[in-house]
Amino acid sequence: MRLVRLGIAIVLLSLLAGVVGGCQPQFQPGTFTDDLGREISIEKVPQRIVSLAPSNTEILFALGLGDRVVGVTEFCDYPETALAKPKVGGFSTVDVERVVALEPDLILATSIHESKAIPVLENLGLTVVALAPETLDGVLGNIILVGEITGMSQEATQLVASLEERIKAITDRTKNLLESQRPRVFYITWHKPLMTPGSGTRHDDLIRKAGGTNIARDLTGYAGISLETVVEANPEVIIAGVGMGTGEDLPFQFIATESRLKDTDARRNNRVYEIDVDLCGRPGPRIVDALEKFAEFIHPELFKEVQ
Repeated sequence: MRLVRLGIAIVLLSLLAGVVGGCQPQFQPGTFTDDLGREISIEKVPQRIVSLAPSNTEILFALGLGDRVVGVTEFCDYPETALAKPKVGGFSTVDVERVVALEPDLILATSIHESKAIPVLENLGLTVVALAPETLDGVLGNIILVGEITGMSQEATQLVASLEERIKAITDRTKNLLESQRPRVFYITWHKPLMTPGSGTRHDDLIRKAGGTNIARDLTGYAGISLETVVEANPEVIIAGVGMGTGEDLPFQFIATESRLKDTDARRNNRVYEIDVDLCGRPGPRIVDALEKFAEFIHPELFKEVQ
């Protein structure tokens, strides 16, 4: 009987050890490659993290790392709890002294910081990882990377699986559409001057996955476009990004009232839409929300939840 009780005790201890072990951060020290192609050595789980971009902040909080975030930018407003974090300057105007004072063991930057902020911070001995995805797959890859370097791989894998399922729900309906079934789409980034995303951008990826054809696909990156070119392309769907800075809905109002666009299919058929730029402009988990909205705008016959 004593042997039986001893055996049960051993089993219980083993199970307890497994539970405790499973709660430990799944972190493997090593060298990681960021989106700028830089190799960064991280030897221990970061406990004090500074984010230099709203998208990075959203990834951190989505992975349950809010308690470890000690600094964010003035534009990091989602989730709401991020607003209470100490500020380290604007998006492109990093206050290095404030960052240093927070004693971070990890800083998440982006490509806008490549030439100035990153070299300065690294020369001060700080660890900086840059996230700069150009596609939805790149965003998902960034979530996995942040999970790996913070000991939250399991949470990252679960989050990405959930996002991939939502993406697949869209692309399963759009991937086999013929070119003739893909509406011509114009996305307006800004109106003065007229700006739009071309190929190699997340917006172009959103349009394609949502079953549309970007009229600016022959352009590269975020580029200027003439109104005459837009009129000639005759977009069937126009999507305006709103909420940028103090611009509010100015791009949408421009599209809705510009007389030279009145004969485009989009205007004639009342298919001009607006979307919060934070959803489609920030390369974080909420970009899948943007994909779902793009799909509703472009193919209401396939996605009945169109707003």
